[in-house]
Order: sequence, then structure tokens, then C-alpha cells
Amino acid sequence: MITIFTPTYNRCHLLPQLYKSLRTQTCFDFEWLVIDDGSNDDTKVFFESLFEEKFSIRYYYQENAGKHIAINRAIDLAKGEWMLIVDSDDFLLENAISILKARIATIEDDMRFCSVVSNRVTRDGKISGSICTYDILDTDYFSYRAKFKFKGERPSCIRISVWKEFKFPEYQGEKFCTEALVLNRIAKKYLCRYVNEQFYVMEYQSDGLTYNVKKRLTASPHYATLFYYELSKFSGIRNKIVSYYSYWKYYCLCPKRYADVSPNLTLFILGIPVYFICLLLKKMKYKE
Repeated sequence: MITIFTPTYNRCHLLPQLYKSLRTQTCFDFEWLVIDDGSNDDTKVFFESLFEEKFSIRYYYQENAGKHIAINRAIDLAKGEWMLIVDSDDFLLENAISILKARIATIEDDMRFCSVVSNRVTRDGKISGSICTYDILDTDYFSYRAKFKFKGERPSCIRISVWKEFKFPEYQGEKFCTEALVLNRIAKKYLCRYVNEQFYVMEYQSDGLTYNVKKRLTASPHYATLFYYELSKFSGIRNKIVSYYSYWKYYCLCPKRYADVSPNLTLFILGIPVYFICLLLKKMKYKE
């Protein structure tokens, strides 16, 4: 069974669209697990009003702590062997579960693989990010972007056993951790099966996490520093330049010096010069 997991925060007005898309699936071998991250709208009332016979709906409330904390909780609560995160402002096409089950069947017994990854499209069918030049591509999360140069968000249906192996770290007082932190960790051990199919429809909101990612990183500097600390260990010149600059940018914002993100020798010797050179270039560009 597949767990469709939706973390939500004050999105009651959008949830009926997602619910309708789940009710019209061609296959109902899934559950809908929802964790309400401290909403103060009518989200709870909406779920209390639902009576569904086609699939299980489980709703849980938590004090506002961030999407990554909700994901950690969902990992423990999920009853499916695979979990797909579907945000509250998105929805699925009617053949989504059928496609996922068929694709999962091709890798289910091969423990080298952690996930099936498809395309994310807009309402008019436009693919988010790069146009795929493959039918099937077996690679890891990091190489997909760094080696094959594909861009754009892609929905991943990941084994629960792998989610449990790579939960998000939890830092008190910070509410945003990019999912890329965990996906990069997974990339060091597991492959993904990328498929050129689309069943996930996105609708970005102006108050969503994607639109406000820089602001949220600044508000959660410990998580941001950890992400770039680990990213700096991956290959690629451009990747390292971005990592070195961003590491020091967010490290300087941390209220105290955390042991798990303390700079190593490389970050001192190479990272500091890169940081100041990038600052200088930014200042020169601004003056122009």
C-alpha cells in the first residue's frame, strides 16, 4: 500500500481539490495521512466532516513546528510501504496510484532503489523544470541534477524503510529544513528510478515554502548551515563555490556555534576566500 502524506498549514480552502483528486483515482490501494502543522483555520472541521469508504483518511494535529517535523511524524505513522508527499496546494491525476504501483513493481525487490520519481506538471500540462530526455533513468538524487543537469521539482514516492533510515534532524526553535538535506544523504546510498510520466499537478502559492525559501533559510540558520556544510562535500566546482559561500553566510547568522556544523579545514582555507570574493562580486554587480 502507498501512503499519500499531506502536511498542511492554514490551507483549508485548497484541501477539497486534493481530496476530490483522491476520490477519483482508478486504484484505491492507498491511505491519506494528513498532519496539520498548527492551522488556525477550519482544517480540522473539514476533516471531521469527511466520511470516506474508498480509502482510509487519518488526520493528526500538532503545534506549529515545520514541515520537516511533520514528515518525521508521518514516517512513524504511515501504514504504507511507500510514501508520496502531496502538498496541500497540489493534487493528483486520476491514474496516479495506478502508475505508481506499476512502477514500484519494477524495483520493489531491488533494494538498491529507494524511490520512483516522476514529473510535476502545471494545470495546463507544462512540466516543472527541464524537459525529460529519458523514458527511464536510474540514478541518485544528487547526480540527477549535478551530472545529468535536470532541473525542477520532482515528486518522489520513497520506501518507508528508507525514510526511517534518513529522518530529518530536529533543532529546537527552527521551523524550516530543506528536503534536499535528506535527499542528498539518501543519494550516497540508494538509487532512484526516474520515469518520464506525469500524474502530479502543482499549484504554487505566494505564501508557500518554495516562494519564500531564502527567507525561511535565514530564519533557520542552523538547518541552512548544515545543508551547505554537507553539500560542500559533494563534487563539482560550481557546487562547491555555492556551498562555501552559503555555508559562511548562514553560519554567521547562527546564534551560537553548533558543533555539528563547525567549519572543517577546507571550509577555512577555501571557503572563507570564496565567501569574500562572492561578496565583492555581488557588491560590484549591485553598483552597476
